[in-house]
Amino acid sequence: MSNHQILNPADHADLRVHTGAGSELGDGIMATLAVPSEFRRLACEYPILFRHDPASGGFTALALLGFEDGENLFLQDGDWRASLKPLSLAIRPFLVGRAREGDGPGQVHIDIDHPRVSSTGEGTLVFDEAGRPTPFLEEIAAMLGALDEGHRASGAFFAALDRYDLIEPFAMDVAMPDGGRHRLVGYHHIHEEKLAALEPGALAELHAGGHLAPAHAALTSLGNLAKLARRKAECARG
Repeated sequence: MSNHQILNPADHADLRVHTGAGSELGDGIMATLAVPSEFRRLACEYPILFRHDPASGGFTALALLGFEDGENLFLQDGDWRASLKPLSLAIRPFLVGRAREGDGPGQVHIDIDHPRVSSTGEGTLVFDEAGRPTPFLEEIAAMLGALDEGHRASGAFFAALDRYDLIEPFAMDVAMPDGGRHRLVGYHHIHEEKLAALEPGALAELHAGGHLAPAHAALTSLGNLAKLARRKAECARG
């Protein structure tokens, strides 16, 4: 269950947040939302795959963290073994909310029941003694803004890929520690050959829309699938 509240110093003056890494803090997931504006920085660490939503007919992008439900191969001994986190994880337990009318600027909300919210007096303060945002909260607010803007722009990115038929289904067999194989299915990625074969006018349109760079970053990120498989093998060996 979640309990979303508008963050404010009157109600949350003493609020502290755990900033470490751990499954008990909600990090035990195999994939997390990614937005095209962060593909370039994520591509150095994570495979980026796409998931189709049959209900809406649209796509979302995911940074892959593991190969099985609840598996995050970047967690080890309470540390996050990567140089950065996807924005959708880095901002937790905060999120963007809006007025009931759905218009106007975003508001900083917090899931007060999230495991990162401290109930022991430990963790990082959100507001200082004067009720002003701490540097921690200011950084969170900047990341929330970037994530919100990136999410709103992602529809145009996927529409452009669909316009040129650049999205194809993806599957991968992953060797399991017990000698078996796990088949990763239900994902999509960019069709590399079709992207390379686009005529100059189409490439220029993708570039002008800001879609070409994230498309290439998503393709580059697929090299991290083999690295992630090696992490799984290393974790199995202990």
